[in-house]
Amino acid sequence: MIEKIQSMIYLKIDDNKGFFLREDENRETTWHEIDLITKEDLYFLLKRAVAEDFEMVEYNEQILANKAHQIIYKNLFEKFVDLVANRTRFRDESENLYKAALDKYKQVDNQA
Repeated sequence: MIEKIQSMIYLKIDDNKGFFLREDENRETTWHEIDLITKEDLYFLLKRAVAEDFEMVEYNEQILANKAHQIIYKNLFEKFVDLVANRTRFRDESENLYKAALDKYKQVDNQA
């Protein structure tokens, strides 16, 4: 039997604020206000966006009243939409880049 991988929401809007999903050292996930996002959080979200089903609540200025949250959420939403739309191309390019480097390393190793 094939199991369907369930999508997970990583960005959401609730109570007029934007939130993102953060993973801690125990791999537990919790929601945090979007203006508290760190580079480690962005890295976690990028890894998830490339590797699995990645869902976000659509940006909506009317239900996101906090101006700082509007700016951050809108920018992240647009970037992740683009990344998710191009994830296959991005993965292929990344794999080809590493494959070329590994092939080159193998050739040098075989010559030694």
